[in-house]
Amino acid sequence: MTSLAGARMNPKKFQASQIKFYIILLPLAIIMLLPLVYIINHAFKPLDELFAFPPRFFVQKPTFDNFIRLFKAGSTTVIPMSVYLLNSIVVTIVTVFLNLVITVCAAYALSKKKYKFTGRLVSINQTALMFCGTVVAIPTYLVISRIGLMNTFLANILPLIAMPVGLFLVKQFMDQVPNDLIEAAKVEGAGDLRIIKDIIIPIVKPSLATVGILTFQAVWNNTSTSSLYITKEKLKTFAYYLNTLTMSTAGNTIVGVGMQAASTVIIFLPNLIIFLILQSQVMSTMAYSGIK
Repeated sequence: MTSLAGARMNPKKFQASQIKFYIILLPLAIIMLLPLVYIINHAFKPLDELFAFPPRFFVQKPTFDNFIRLFKAGSTTVIPMSVYLLNSIVVTIVTVFLNLVITVCAAYALSKKKYKFTGRLVSINQTALMFCGTVVAIPTYLVISRIGLMNTFLANILPLIAMPVGLFLVKQFMDQVPNDLIEAAKVEGAGDLRIIKDIIIPIVKPSLATVGILTFQAVWNNTSTSSLYITKEKLKTFAYYLNTLTMSTAGNTIVGVGMQAASTVIIFLPNLIIFLILQSQVMSTMAYSGIK
């Protein structure tokens, strides 16, 4: 009965009964794609189209002038653009890796280990979901300052290595792992680290992929750590650099708008590529993270 129901709900071939879903979903998909199409078109517009009225959605005479101006402006700065880009790449890789390690270990402890205050710790993490980064900006600054990480490379990493939403997703996913499987591994002599490595991680891989995407987006697009905790220019990130570079041309409105459009695409494309690669894992997480 279950297999028949599943076959009716998710047929492998197109059926006439699916038309009603396409009628609803296709317009929604087009509406959701419009901002992406506009951002990309906007970056390739020449100056006259950027300020055309009424505004044009699609570019008519695509050009790379905005990108050329952006890179020319970058070549005139004291610190090369490649330094900022390298900083962002290193910070993103290290932060995503540490975030995944901390998240999976913490989720394992909260899901499969029973301590006296486990429930309270879970409640604290869920409460933390209510707070945005702006709310905790001052406490975070005080922590970074008092432990002596101001103007260090770690100031770009430490504030972002733990995300409450990531811990919540992975724990929800990990709750579905049978406890008997964990107990069987312990009987065979496996320790917690081996259980996490050989059993937990392969099972919760979709949720880890989702957390990786969320962390990547937060780190790659982040400008607050470079502006709040770092004054040394050579330690700042690519996103911060592009933001300040476009802002520095505010006096020249025309050139500034074109450069800003180009920088938006440069920052956005890695997020899109990562999501397209891991989108199936994200869908699995959304489907199963709330099922008990």
